[in-house]
Amino acid sequence: MTHTPMNWNDLLSNKRYAQPHKSSDIRSSFQRDYDRIIFSSPFRRLENKTQVFPLPGAQMVHNRLTHSLEVASVGRSIACRTVEQLALQHPELKERQSDIETIVAAACLAHDLGNPPFGHSGEDTISSFFKDGKGKSLENLVKPEQWSDLIAFEGNANAFRLLTHQFKGRRAGGFSLTSATLATLLKYPYPSFNKGNRKKYNVFHSETDAFLEVVNECGIPRVDAEHLVYARHPLSYMMEAADDICYLVLDMEDAHKRGIISTEVIESCFVSFFNEKRDKAFFNHKEKVYCEVSDVNERMAFLRATLINKLVNCVSNIFVKYYDSIMEGLFEKSLIAHLPEYEKNALDICRNESVRLIYRHPSVIKIELTGFNVIGTLLENFTDAVLNPSTPYNKKLLSLIPEQFKTESDDTYAKLQSVIDFISNMTDLYAVQLYKDLRGID
Repeated sequence: MTHTPMNWNDLLSNKRYAQPHKSSDIRSSFQRDYDRIIFSSPFRRLENKTQVFPLPGAQMVHNRLTHSLEVASVGRSIACRTVEQLALQHPELKERQSDIETIVAAACLAHDLGNPPFGHSGEDTISSFFKDGKGKSLENLVKPEQWSDLIAFEGNANAFRLLTHQFKGRRAGGFSLTSATLATLLKYPYPSFNKGNRKKYNVFHSETDAFLEVVNECGIPRVDAEHLVYARHPLSYMMEAADDICYLVLDMEDAHKRGIISTEVIESCFVSFFNEKRDKAFFNHKEKVYCEVSDVNERMAFLRATLINKLVNCVSNIFVKYYDSIMEGLFEKSLIAHLPEYEKNALDICRNESVRLIYRHPSVIKIELTGFNVIGTLLENFTDAVLNPSTPYNKKLLSLIPEQFKTESDDTYAKLQSVIDFISNMTDLYAVQLYKDLRGID
């Protein structure tokens, strides 16, 4: 099956969602996207949302905000490197290099905005509440397409909702970003319902119209005639690769700083990406750096930076290699999944070590368990409140929900979404404090 290649003029559409187009100031439309995200309250709240390790702590490990900033930096580098190569065959892209870099960086900044407190365990808790918990009794009160969202809550879809939904008292279109930036954010361009064997998705039922407007504006083809499954915006592969690179490398660096993995393990993992015969310049440079620098953390920072640079070059080469397939919407899996065999084997080693030593570490498991208890309790309390608002206790609970998250709709799905909007926007610290308050814990 072949498709007409996507067109960059459409893909780089600067039309703003739900707002009339206005002439820009000295900034491009895409630079304004970047600024709108970085100056927003949801972005600032990422500072107190868990990446992997508990917050706060004595060691300065990553939170969702620092992670997003670093992903944006790596994403910009991938875009720069890729366009530099593509311009040899497609010189018209050179004129749009700044726009492409900024779009990728903006999407990278926004990619975790929809994550609830406590990382991925927060997503699992919301899903479990409706799939296996007390929320299961509500299934017959909503449409199947809506229930599909609730039993498989997805932070990626929540980010798209946060950026496009008109919350109470706010302007239409949410952040009113450009179509190009919103489409780049869509790693999984389809709704939850009828997603088949696909694990993740990017669109709640409530944002279907917004999704269709964005993909159609960018000229992105539909790849499943029966369901609302579309091809990915080419730049979304760069955003995804930047995220993959950062969490792979930086989670290990954080674990090393916390003493969870040894210097020998992290050094072995990072160096395994370099071949002694092919990468002699790296080993010579490493020896010089080690002679000058004795601080272990600084040595690991050197290895981390060098490895990120190598992976940036690798994924850029992969994008160029599969450019035609990507532009036709036929490219499968991620850029990282297509690494050369040597680097792919090293990646597998790092992932296995991360699962064994980091993601199963007691400190990580404890924060996940805390998330299940905290978010589960908040969901139970506030869901009951929006569905049974007349009791004295529930009236007081409802007064705690900020105006922007409230709904005047009688629709059950809308009411449940208002609760999820409220809870998913919380920081870890606020969620814990509210849990304590409701439980009467000092």
